Amino acid sequence: GSGYSSLTYLKTLPVDYIKIDGAFIESLATDPADQAMVRAIAEIAHATAKRTIAEYVGDRATLELLAELKIDAAQGRYIGAAQAVPTLVFEATV
Repeated sequence: GSGYSSLTYLKTLPVDYIKIDGAFIESLATDPADQAMVRAIAEIAHATAKRTIAEYVGDRATLELLAELKIDAAQGRYIGAAQAVPTLVFEATV
């Protein structure tokens, strides 16, 4: 559809950041459907000049996958307050 519960709403939100709900992040490393959803959200957000933040990041595998999916920032028990994903992945591998 094209109502406020659709991706059309994501396209027209008057915001600079899109926070991705933890419901999509908690099982990201093992759930292909969550991976597809997060990928779609990231692609739409970036196409509309918005940045992305993933919440509920609980482990390194999830953080690394977020980097692959081009998520801009992350927060959660694995890393604490929101921080840039590329920096976090680099620091975790040093």
